[in-house]
Amino acid sequence: MPRADFLTGLAFALLGLAVVWASLEMPRFADRNIDPYTVPGLVPGVLGAIILALGTALLVRAARAGGWRLAGLRPEGGPGTQRLVLALVLCLGYAAGLVGRMPFWLATLLFVAAFVVLLEWPQAKGRRLARAAIALVYGAAISAAVTLVFQEVFLVRLP
Repeated sequence: MPRADFLTGLAFALLGLAVVWASLEMPRFADRNIDPYTVPGLVPGVLGAIILALGTALLVRAARAGGWRLAGLRPEGGPGTQRLVLALVLCLGYAAGLVGRMPFWLATLLFVAAFVVLLEWPQAKGRRLARAAIALVYGAAISAAVTLVFQEVFLVRLP
């Protein structure tokens, strides 16, 4: 596991660094006397810094456990890898396929419900219908909360 953690930590650290870099490149509107706490790159920059810090922590922990030794590295096809690929497909489907093509609240509800159902499906034998109902409740609650916070607190118009 140290090798997988090492590579994952490296990927997340690089992703966080790229996000921080991109957020610093965003306009700051200083010439318009805009409040520095409302610049467009602030939230992505903070999130990127968090991803960078956590990725670096994972990278360092894995390196101490010997994960930097990549000799004999072969791809693993276990359940962890399958769940990671499924999560990536769901996230990309949400971002590229749902958001902008339907109301944000509906896209988020469908994404969260599908995420919960599909990732719990193998463990939910005999209780799949109940788990699907709970996933819909989670999806509705999270969708409502995210929509409310972005529209009413952050004053962001959602697609």
